[in-house]
Amino acid sequence: MQRIIIGISGASGVVMGVRALEQLKAAGVETHLVMSKSAELTVHHELPMSVSEIKALADEVHPIKNIGATIASGAVLTAGMLIAPCSVRTMSEIATGVTSSLLTRAADVVLKERRRLVLMVRETPLHTGHLRTMTALSEMGAIIAPPVPAFYTGIDSVDGLVNQSVGRALDLFGFHGDGVKRWQG
Repeated sequence: MQRIIIGISGASGVVMGVRALEQLKAAGVETHLVMSKSAELTVHHELPMSVSEIKALADEVHPIKNIGATIASGAVLTAGMLIAPCSVRTMSEIATGVTSSLLTRAADVVLKERRRLVLMVRETPLHTGHLRTMTALSEMGAIIAPPVPAFYTGIDSVDGLVNQSVGRALDLFGFHGDGVKRWQG
């Protein structure tokens, strides 16, 4: 059974985490979801769905404060963790190893176990501190994958942009969905 952790932080772009859950469900991949309290608030501003509807997309949902959850242990085998979207605060906690929630603890465990950690960082512009934090995370093995549009694919909607960005992030775990338009030369 393939298994991946999906983290959703409070940055704008909660739809990316939702789309990851949808694409992975369609592919038969087991998902473990952890959402920050800020993410739950952001849902109400950005999506026409409820937090409970989002949670229903996951195979298992872990409360943000439950640091004793299975995903807080390296003994639980996963393909890694995707945080979509990833706030700068979340990114910074992971980089320092000073984790305050299950979201950042699970990411820390993924790094220490040398598994794939992909952060869809949602912030712009970036100052030098953000860039240094990204560099530190990259040196630790994380992949920084901001949701950048691939205009060569002919994307003509926000939905297309989300599908392409999330699909490319899931590619990094070896999950190749049908929604990604590939470069044809």
